Amino acid sequence: MFAIYKREIQSFFTSSIGYLIISLFLGLCGLFLWVFKGQFNLFEYGFADLSKFFLLVPWVFLFLIPAITMKSFSEEKKQGTLELLFIKPLSLWETVLGKFFGTTTLTIIAIIPTFLYVYSISQLGTTVGNLDMGVIFGSYFGLLFLITSFTAMGLFASTLSENQIVAFIVGALLCFIFYYGFDGLSTLFQNDTAWLTIQYMGMKSHFDSIAQGVLDTRDLIYFIGLTLFFLYLTVVQLKNHNR
Repeated sequence: MFAIYKREIQSFFTSSIGYLIISLFLGLCGLFLWVFKGQFNLFEYGFADLSKFFLLVPWVFLFLIPAITMKSFSEEKKQGTLELLFIKPLSLWETVLGKFFGTTTLTIIAIIPTFLYVYSISQLGTTVGNLDMGVIFGSYFGLLFLITSFTAMGLFASTLSENQIVAFIVGALLCFIFYYGFDGLSTLFQNDTAWLTIQYMGMKSHFDSIAQGVLDTRDLIYFIGLTLFFLYLTVVQLKNHNR
């Protein structure tokens, strides 16, 4: 597994892909938060907190992570090297987890520079350093779970087609459905029980809960279960391809 993980990391940083992805993520976040006028602009918001940043990032990841994962298995299929993975002394789970942790690591590296936003906002407040760090760390913790879930969905999508564009579209669609789709669908129901049940099926409500600084085991189980479910589907799809 470590060999696959190492190869994934090297493939990102021996080419321009890794640097491009990190630059694109930081560039988009920086422009929307500090330059472009609109609902995400921190200066227009008028409050010294990072709630707008954590509102923006999931939408950026919704497209960025499928763009990273789309080549994971699609490229292997297209080049005919996927069969080589099956004859290596590794189980399919080890192969999938190696690619999963490689992509997750790249995305985590991309968000590390955003810790500078925490310092910047703390200095911009009327009272310097007056930030609710519990909420901020909770939000970053929630982002970590979003990253793992989006990555698992993107990997599964990449096993469905050798066309990387198709893999990207399917991955982005899955991420959208599970992040916002259920939340949007819940607004169609007037019954409170149905509304809450459907909303609870989506990632957004669980992410919002963790972002408030409250670590509920139900939210953790949801994200871990969702991630493992799509990793399992990825392994099943690869087994079907190998038959």
